[in-house]
Amino acid sequence: MTMYFPPAGGGGVQRPLKFATHLPELGIETHVLAPDDPKWIHRDDELLPPMLAWVHRARYLGPKGRKPAEELHGTAGLEKAAKQLQLAGRRLLVPDENVSWNLTAIPTAIRIARREQIDVVLTTSPPSSVHLVGAAVKRATGIPWVADLRDSVVAHPHRHAERLLVRAKEQGEHAVARLIGRSADAVVAVSDAIAEEMRARNPRGAVVTIANGSDFDDFAGLAHRPSERLRITHAGSFFGKRDPRPFLTALEQSGLDDVVVRFLGDFRSSDRDWMEERGLGDRVELIPYAPRRRSLELQRDSDVLLLLIPEAGGRGKGVLSGKVFEYLAAERPILAVVPPEGAAAELIRAAGAGVVVAPDDVDGMTAALRDLHARWQAGSLEGPPLSEEWRDKVSRRTRVEELAQLLERVA
Repeated sequence: MTMYFPPAGGGGVQRPLKFATHLPELGIETHVLAPDDPKWIHRDDELLPPMLAWVHRARYLGPKGRKPAEELHGTAGLEKAAKQLQLAGRRLLVPDENVSWNLTAIPTAIRIARREQIDVVLTTSPPSSVHLVGAAVKRATGIPWVADLRDSVVAHPHRHAERLLVRAKEQGEHAVARLIGRSADAVVAVSDAIAEEMRARNPRGAVVTIANGSDFDDFAGLAHRPSERLRITHAGSFFGKRDPRPFLTALEQSGLDDVVVRFLGDFRSSDRDWMEERGLGDRVELIPYAPRRRSLELQRDSDVLLLLIPEAGGRGKGVLSGKVFEYLAAERPILAVVPPEGAAAELIRAAGAGVVVAPDDVDGMTAALRDLHARWQAGSLEGPPLSEEWRDKVSRRTRVEELAQLLERVA
């Protein structure tokens, strides 16, 4: 079960989509339950569902995806108060705003499990409320249940925990975490940090780490072309504590005029206004959300790929998002502005894929930009090709093989 699946777009779609693509190739009959329309803020009609899996749909009952910061930007007084009131309703849904999908997802999932004689149920989050479906199916049918955690269930680096409604949501998510620990037959975590978080709760089932992977085949046929400007691309949206300003300050400080930074995805209006006030408009290109194929084209046709992961009070160290592996597959040099002792930094150093700078080290970013620019001018800025050993190690197919072995043991 997954909330995010084509035609929904965005990074959260890729892990469940690749599971459903590769598991049938490994001889595992695969059924997917997803919303008919999750009303997500991004849609990718070019992204096709898997050919060999059965895809079932349950009607989505819940609010549409929104961008509160954008809706509140530029408002004041009564207008702002009215908009905040309008947005408050979704915040009252616990553990998350998608929980009402359970009203249709649970009976549909139970029906499919019985009719298709399912051997094991896999739920993948976010949102964490999807795991309530897995627990309900197990309780009704006795079928083993595996919970896949793409994000922490209880520790969110982008939330302001001091807010009352946020604390209420976190209490609800702690309840989901307890349910997973008490009922799931196995837990899959996308990073070691999330795995350790779950092991600390003494779960009844095994906890294993199966990271995201690199989709090298997705970049087949995509070319890198020379350009008169050093092209740096950041793929991914800005929300919560993700902050482009330290890097943009370094760009300004570098004094480099023949550089263009392309931000692909949602970019806050407040950050855009700040950037324009600093006179950086001619060195920054803002590209709204684009289909995955276009995103891959832009990544491959870049001189440098920019990765930004905030410290977020220490929580950023455990973040190892799918974007890191996508960048590896693009085989372009990576400027990783990430916690230097974190999982992403460790992977990039081990693969020899780029340079690591701390998120608050503006001078370090400035120096890195100047070094990358000098190498680009000299014609020596080439993407580091991964060895066959590394390609096999981080490939998405290898990761799905690990999942298949776990599902077979559990079933």
